[in-house]
Amino acid sequence: MNSKINPAPAANGGDIVKYVIAALLVIGGLFVWFWFADAARAAQLGSWAPQLRGLAVAAGLVAGTLVFLTSAKGRDVREFLSESRFELRKVVWPTRQETTRMTWVVIAVVIILSLILAGFDFVVQKAIQWFLGR
Repeated sequence: MNSKINPAPAANGGDIVKYVIAALLVIGGLFVWFWFADAARAAQLGSWAPQLRGLAVAAGLVAGTLVFLTSAKGRDVREFLSESRFELRKVVWPTRQETTRMTWVVIAVVIILSLILAGFDFVVQKAIQWFLGR
């Protein structure tokens, strides 16, 4: 296992600035989306208003993510993702035949349990009707 068990280092001033910049970029993209939602303001963008609004949100998210990934927490996230990818390579995935067989087993079990629960429901319903009918 490649994981290191270390306490999380405290965020330094540079990282806090990066977090703020990343948040401002995301908020900026969302601001553009909502600012140009008004028809009068959207007319300033012309016929491309919906596409440009969506592009502003996407650009804000991408830019914010890139800035975040340069921080200490971002490096931790990148390391986690690379280790996860490494671990996923070790997984023995089932074959198509095994997957199909297990799917049918799950379907059969769900049907059987549904019938059992329906039977319990029917018995309880009849018992309550009998009890209230007396």
